[in-house]
Amino acid sequence: MAVVVDIGDSVLRVAGAEIRVGTCSWADATLVKDSDWYPKRSMKAAERLAYYASQFAVVEVDSTYYFPPTPELSQSWVDRTPPGFTMDVKAWSLLTGHPTFPHSLWPDLQDSVKPEFRDKRNLYAKHLPEAVVDECWERFRHSLIPLHENGRLGGVLLQWPDWFGPKDVNRDQIRIAVDALHPFPCFIEFRNRRWLEGEGCEDTLSFLEDEGLPFVCVDEPQGFESSVPPVLAATSPLAVVRFHGHNDENWTKRGISAAERFRYSYDDAELSQWSLRLRELAATTDSIHVLFNNCWQDYAVRNATSMSALLGDMGDTEDAVSAE
Repeated sequence: MAVVVDIGDSVLRVAGAEIRVGTCSWADATLVKDSDWYPKRSMKAAERLAYYASQFAVVEVDSTYYFPPTPELSQSWVDRTPPGFTMDVKAWSLLTGHPTFPHSLWPDLQDSVKPEFRDKRNLYAKHLPEAVVDECWERFRHSLIPLHENGRLGGVLLQWPDWFGPKDVNRDQIRIAVDALHPFPCFIEFRNRRWLEGEGCEDTLSFLEDEGLPFVCVDEPQGFESSVPPVLAATSPLAVVRFHGHNDENWTKRGISAAERFRYSYDDAELSQWSLRLRELAATTDSIHVLFNNCWQDYAVRNATSMSALLGDMGDTEDAVSAE
């Protein structure tokens, strides 16, 4: 069986690597309202996070993509979770070139938006003076200090959009982002398939390895123009794998929620196959974060529980003996 190396039975050791399995949300509306995973539907937000942390060793905070957090919010996450629990935080959309809610910009910076862009539906970094963009990076970084200082911050997920292709200017942008978030660890996820196709894949992995940056593998629907191949590789002592499901029908559909887009439950055969791939990955790195983003009702938490059991059953006998 697996060796427990941290909180509860949640952290596993497989093929010499520490593996944390969790989900990309603990507060999705369909999980809270339309499933019975939480003991009570009337639980307060603080109680839900505390319960989640009693079941899993890692969670990805997705809400920070839409609205930057405050230091007070980060501190509240620290207060609601036990030592050893890990939180990966998704970078605010403005910082990674995605369309951003204009009202998510801090109130005192609203007047900094260039006049010709103030009535636009979406806000982009190019709509702001460079100095204000720098200030946004610093405020986002500052907001995560409580997590970092209390040992909760696993890292910041930098998810780059589909237009962000493998160019030197974009590699420089990655370096700028990592520098702006120093000393926090950063994970790199690409949404443009050209980073991972043909010879470009080796170039991409070599670039990340040279920079000491974890590569984020994604499992998602294939066959679409936006599909990114599920390359599994470690480019640093930490690897990250995110599961988006295979809801082909909803993958490119407009006007639906993120939960509907990822509405897919992995079956036992799929999870078993992936557990074998994760074991192979574990042999090449020190730590892996396995995160289920199919956050519709209880799909993600159930799949994460099943994956934990599969990985636990393949834990190293040698490690088990040495831990006794």
